[in-house]
Amino acid sequence: MNVSKKASSKKTVAKKTVKKRAVVKKGGISKGDFILVDLTGTVKETDEVFDTTKEGAAKKAGKYKEGEVYRPMLVVVGDGWVLKGLDSMLVGLKVGKPTKITLKPSEAFGERDPEKVEVVPYTRLRIEKIVPKLGMAIKFKGREAIVRSIGGGRVTLDYNPPLAGKALVYDVTLRKVLRDSVEKVLAIIRRWLPTIEEGKFSVDVKKKSVRISVPKEAFYLDGIQIVKRGIYKDIERLFPNIKKVDFVESYVRKS
Repeated sequence: MNVSKKASSKKTVAKKTVKKRAVVKKGGISKGDFILVDLTGTVKETDEVFDTTKEGAAKKAGKYKEGEVYRPMLVVVGDGWVLKGLDSMLVGLKVGKPTKITLKPSEAFGERDPEKVEVVPYTRLRIEKIVPKLGMAIKFKGREAIVRSIGGGRVTLDYNPPLAGKALVYDVTLRKVLRDSVEKVLAIIRRWLPTIEEGKFSVDVKKKSVRISVPKEAFYLDGIQIVKRGIYKDIERLFPNIKKVDFVESYVRKS
């Protein structure tokens, strides 16, 4: 009788194991996964590139920025790190398989709101030491605006997001799914400090704490304390079991 029960138990375990493997193989990524993705976003009606993680794509589109770090982007699926419409479409992606995702305006930056357009006297902007130019992004009354027209001593300012009312197309390729806790923390650090060379940080993840050894290259960066807080807040939110994050800076006497 006992032998029969043991055999039955083993069969049950074996079945569960096979089922679990099948789900992982079929399902792709899911909500909460840490992933690295390459993204290139274009405006559907014009094919204009407005964002990309690829250096080649940026140069081809004339959007390349000197000093910008181009590499796969860290996204925690379902955590709001990208547009909501895009975020929901990341579920189920497979590593290495290019995917095209089209978002309606309501799934991206929303429809344009006519009430967010204002006409102001040209002299009013000059008083604020602003010299408006067509298409220029300015800050007026504490808000970001785009100059849409200039004429007759008046300037039309548009406070809508620049991509409001536009359908967007994203070319997405999932490069990697991060499973290891140390990998995840290092990716969070790179998100906040993209210019620091990979491998400079050392991370030790315990059951309830994280220890981050900070390289000398980061000691005197502008806003480093704000960056540390940002890293901590990400870890606090995404790793509920972690109660403490230590940042260690070591100063070694030269012989």
